[in-house]
Amino acid sequence: MGEVRTAIGLMSGTSMDGIDIALLRTDGESVVHHGPSGYFPYDTQLRETWKKALITAKAIKQRDERPGDLADAERKLTLCHAAALKSFLLRHKLQSTNIDLIGFHGQTVLHRPDDALTVQIGNGTLLAQETGIDVVYDMRANDMAHGGQGAPLIPVYHAALAANLPAQFDTPAVLVNIGGISNLTFVGDDGTLAAFDSGPGNMLIDQWIEAHTGKAYDKGGETAARGAVVPSLVSRYMESPFFSANIRRSLDRSDFLPPVKGEVSLEDGARTLAHLTGAAILKSASYLPEAVKTYVVCGGGRLNPVIMREFAEQAAKQGAKVIAAEQAGFDGGAMEAEAWAYLAVRSLRGLPLTYPGTTGVTEPVTGGVLARV
Repeated sequence: MGEVRTAIGLMSGTSMDGIDIALLRTDGESVVHHGPSGYFPYDTQLRETWKKALITAKAIKQRDERPGDLADAERKLTLCHAAALKSFLLRHKLQSTNIDLIGFHGQTVLHRPDDALTVQIGNGTLLAQETGIDVVYDMRANDMAHGGQGAPLIPVYHAALAANLPAQFDTPAVLVNIGGISNLTFVGDDGTLAAFDSGPGNMLIDQWIEAHTGKAYDKGGETAARGAVVPSLVSRYMESPFFSANIRRSLDRSDFLPPVKGEVSLEDGARTLAHLTGAAILKSASYLPEAVKTYVVCGGGRLNPVIMREFAEQAAKQGAKVIAAEQAGFDGGAMEAEAWAYLAVRSLRGLPLTYPGTTGVTEPVTGGVLARV
């Protein structure tokens, strides 16, 4: 057992809707004590800045390049995270001296695993200067340098949580994060760990709703609840080579696109994409070593009752149960940010962040860059 440190995780995911923050006291192994968490949404102008960054980033050939206005976007993103963290500390009556370490994900603007290229904008050195706290950032690159997909990184934290899964839930269990892109972590009864991206999560629904209504997402699944599943549209998505390839690969935002506007009604499109989220998870889960008995769902998708209902109904046909993370005693909204705090501590100790069974890396490897104050 290593030294227990107080770390804060900062996460801005593919949905680009805001910053998740969580405090964790951990040794990066078996000791996990949950602290407060919070969410700081981006305003419309900032979300537009990140969207433009996605377009600019397409020109990147080397991961340290910052063409066009990308350097300015990176600075803005970093300062947003610094401001959110300062607000979080104030809200919870904490001082920067109470915190040992920050795990900083940044914002993914380009992810091309087939080219061993991934870019998360976010200046760890600037964040350390602004907050007065050491920062671990850029945690995906070393995995790719050793033949991995660069994602998902959360499985090692999921495994620590699964060790405390309440006894009333049948195993084997899978922890599913439904963010913009969904990913899953399988934890076998013998400790076997397997993980990969499983398909579109909230991303397509969010894009579909925004294109039609200007709203960022389908709050409470209200739009999807009024629609019907269009089987032909589901089939079209499920015919993607992503679901039939022999090798599991990680996804970029551009790998799946929403339906063409006018192809189906607003309501039917939302319902179909909610159904697709569950179908994609279950199809990807068919590549796991054993049949899953319990799916534990975290991330924003668990708050959409239509996604959860569609997923649960499909899983039940395979003899599996779907539960929200809170039913297992976890905080489903904070889990990703907690994971980044956990990973930062592991990085500081030189412990592996990824494994052959999680990203396809050739051997267990650590990762991350340390920016000291």
